[in-house]
Amino acid sequence: MSDRKNGSRKRNGTNEAGFISKHGGYQRLHAYQKSLVVYDATRYFCKRFLSVRDRTYDQMVQAARSGKQNIVEGSQASGTSKEMEIKLTSVARASLEELLEDYRDFLRARGYQEWDRGHPCTQRLRELNRTPGADYRTFRKAIEHEDPAISANAIIGLIKLTNYLLDQQLRSLEQAFLKDGGLREAMTRARLKRRK
Repeated sequence: MSDRKNGSRKRNGTNEAGFISKHGGYQRLHAYQKSLVVYDATRYFCKRFLSVRDRTYDQMVQAARSGKQNIVEGSQASGTSKEMEIKLTSVARASLEELLEDYRDFLRARGYQEWDRGHPCTQRLRELNRTPGADYRTFRKAIEHEDPAISANAIIGLIKLTNYLLDQQLRSLEQAFLKDGGLREAMTRARLKRRK
């Protein structure tokens, strides 16, 4: 059945008189793009530097996966539940914070230092992050470095950036919710518009 036959017209992927907002499109989110790099990097790191029998191995991979997947789920749920989008984005943020702590534990247990903001490698990582379309290949040399301290620190830098992006996203979602409300408010607006 066409949109005109059922009495509605499409605009930007949503019904003009409808109440379900445009949603999905997580692939364009910078936080998702970085979380994908973090996930792939963590899988590589654990396979190379941890024993598969080490309990931390599975926990780290699952935390990295949770970070990525909750961004996806939150983006998809945003059309019908802003509350769920905020909740899932927050879960993604918490999962990546847990992962960050695992990497810090790895460094500390082996007597390695975490790079500070002024470290030359941190500066280089920042430069690479500004590369348009940066993906796993952009950071491969650092992620796959034979020195586990360099690999872990590079991934830590990527997690910190992803967390920063998620913090920004959560603030933006909060402001949008305060301004426009959630599904119930959108339904009321759509109903009033239809009556006019």
